[in-house]
Amino acid sequence: MPTAIEFFKLLPKTNCKECGQPTCLAFAMQLANQKAKIEDCPHVSGEAKNTLNEASAPPVATVKVGEKNAINMGGETVLYRHERRFNNPIAYAVTVSDALDDEAVLKRIEYIRSLRFDRIGMVFKADMVCIRNDSKDADRFMKVCNLVKDNWDSPFVLESEDKDALIKAMDACKTFRPLVYGADKDTFDELIQAAKASKCPLAIKAGTLEDAAAMTEKAKAAGYNDIILDLQCNDIKALLEKQTAVRRAALKKKFKPFGYPMMNKVGSGEYAVMCAVISTLKYGSLVIFDDLKPYEALPLFTLRQNIYTDPQVPIQVKQGLYPINNPGEHSPIMFTTNFSLTYFTVRADIEKSKVPVWLQIVNTEGMSVLTAYSAGKFNPEHVVEAMQESGVLDKTDGKIIVPGLVARMSGKLQELVQRDVIVGTTESKNIPKHLKEITAQGQ
Repeated sequence: MPTAIEFFKLLPKTNCKECGQPTCLAFAMQLANQKAKIEDCPHVSGEAKNTLNEASAPPVATVKVGEKNAINMGGETVLYRHERRFNNPIAYAVTVSDALDDEAVLKRIEYIRSLRFDRIGMVFKADMVCIRNDSKDADRFMKVCNLVKDNWDSPFVLESEDKDALIKAMDACKTFRPLVYGADKDTFDELIQAAKASKCPLAIKAGTLEDAAAMTEKAKAAGYNDIILDLQCNDIKALLEKQTAVRRAALKKKFKPFGYPMMNKVGSGEYAVMCAVISTLKYGSLVIFDDLKPYEALPLFTLRQNIYTDPQVPIQVKQGLYPINNPGEHSPIMFTTNFSLTYFTVRADIEKSKVPVWLQIVNTEGMSVLTAYSAGKFNPEHVVEAMQESGVLDKTDGKIIVPGLVARMSGKLQELVQRDVIVGTTESKNIPKHLKEITAQGQ
């Protein structure tokens, strides 16, 4: 990525402010931090624009897979998450074999769809299915592709060793933009042309790094760039070494033949999950499993969420009303910020009390209580807006409990809602005792 000064040298230096920044230097700094696009400048020359677009393009190409609920792979700019962030999370696919009968195929799709978990306000799920031509029958392969098209609403992969069956399925499914797997030295030329005509991304099977570089160069010469690399890593050591070497060459040495997303086929079982973990940690964009169990999926999906969370943005839960312990029309209302750690701590302590409570979460952009209060994002007006949006004031006539750390907002809040407001605890661990005392007093 060019520096702000390198961007600045190619700008018109008119300080016209039409880009939304006070000076061209300020705009250059936004470009360098990926917070602006060169198209925002109306006066930059065409030649400079081309130069800037090429210079600012991610060293790893972004490849779009699918149309509905499309998944972007690649597009990365750093080796380490703390340098900025990773952009496009690795995708996990589970295989559907065309050797299954129609009923079993549908059950398999439902099983893959069931690999779905709700954690800290986020939904973790399997991203793709891989349709594999185990039957060696082109017609059967096509029928299963049609079943998946009709019953799966996310991207999918077409896998076959029969290039003719693959080309036929690719053409029939092209409006869904599936990933086509995979071109080797023998099928490369025909599959590149077919993928280019169908506008589908293509996975390339390369046994060595030299083969990978040669094949991507050949694809680029043919005017095709939607490539995902399978480096044919047969064990964890090879996976770690090859994917690290490719990503380092792409980012550090600007070696464009390696500037593509990478994928792995890992099979199933404990060793497959270990390979998936390494791929998640070390630059993979797609892992295809033969099978994946729920107890394997949850920790793997959690790892992905941890790796691909922007380190500069706190993990947040959605603003809204969360009923705890079956609250009713006389239950108290508590509220706090949408910082996930605060939410889950407060929720756990309310649940421990066994007292029915309406918990209102207020959007503070992931800040904690005192930080949000100091920043002006957690004040009586914001709290009332959130309560009006959720309708909690119409659901209960109970009292409102203000977090003890921001007790000073209680007077203004009471004035705004025209309802009794009491001050709660300063520490979440004291919530159960406080709620029980309120209940015992008939409040």
